[in-house]
Amino acid sequence: MAAYILRRLLQTIALLFLLSVVLFALVNLAPGGPLAGQGQSRHVSAEKVELLKRQFGLDQPLPTQYIIWLAGNDWMKVDVDGDGIKESSGTRYGILRGDFGFSFRTRKPVLEEIGGRLPNTIYLMSITMLAAILLAIPIGIASALRQYSKFDIAVTTFSFAGQAIPEFWLGLILILVFYAWLKNPFTGQPLLPSGGITTLGLQGFNLGDRIEHLILPVLTGALGWVSWYSRFMRSSMLDVIHKDYLRTARAKGASNWVVLYKHGLRNALIPLVTLLALDLPYIFSGAIFVEYLFAWPGMGRLYYQAAEQRDYPVLMTILIIGAATIIFSNLLADILYAYLDPRVRYE
Repeated sequence: MAAYILRRLLQTIALLFLLSVVLFALVNLAPGGPLAGQGQSRHVSAEKVELLKRQFGLDQPLPTQYIIWLAGNDWMKVDVDGDGIKESSGTRYGILRGDFGFSFRTRKPVLEEIGGRLPNTIYLMSITMLAAILLAIPIGIASALRQYSKFDIAVTTFSFAGQAIPEFWLGLILILVFYAWLKNPFTGQPLLPSGGITTLGLQGFNLGDRIEHLILPVLTGALGWVSWYSRFMRSSMLDVIHKDYLRTARAKGASNWVVLYKHGLRNALIPLVTLLALDLPYIFSGAIFVEYLFAWPGMGRLYYQAAEQRDYPVLMTILIIGAATIIFSNLLADILYAYLDPRVRYE
């Protein structure tokens, strides 16, 4: 197992390098550019735009820009205002040095930008995914054990509907119902807030206020996962409960609870582990539509803003973090396979 993990880690490094090349090329070949807005400003002349290109390294060929982004180079931090360009002495950056550069949009270090958003995304997405799993697994098991019943038909209908409803549409409907239409009978205020992580101006931590701000984003984000996971769990459980080893366990006198939940459920969870491993990066990258719609200050909203304003350093950092999370999540899934199924062993 140790040799397998080491081999996979080495493969991961090579794969991340190839992904970084592809992502860097795609991001930089997109129409427009990080200085497109500067070129349209009346306060910034064409000469100043050219100076910015030189100091940001944007005048270099694309392979050279990639090497600078990866390994670093001398550069000068530049701020632009209505009075001209202010320069501060140079430093070095490069992701191999642990420095991801600075945002073209805010002129702040990229890691500082992400560090301020990542906890909020982990906070929202962890609760959303946990709620989805806790709902989907028992729903899927109950649906499998009552195959073709009215409950199973209702769950199947819900699953298809939940996967078909777009997040942005569902979020808008929830805001319309719980913010615009329904009011608190005691205060006359909207029943639930329409966005944000907490009420503006609120001093200190308030658990009730945090829960109120979580309800709509969690409902919006969890619906699709509950629909997908419950349907997947149902299919996996149906495949397991008819296996020979479960019939053998029953024949040996094991109770139905032991047969289903100790033997059946453990094996039925194996395919679900792969699905969860692929979805794990959402905890770190966030849900773009949910965060943007509910003004949640997280990674998804940061990614949308960076893409909208061609903030390449922030875009590349978020994409690399997402790619690395997906790769390591798959490695984690392989390790969990060996734990859940003793028949799986890696040499």
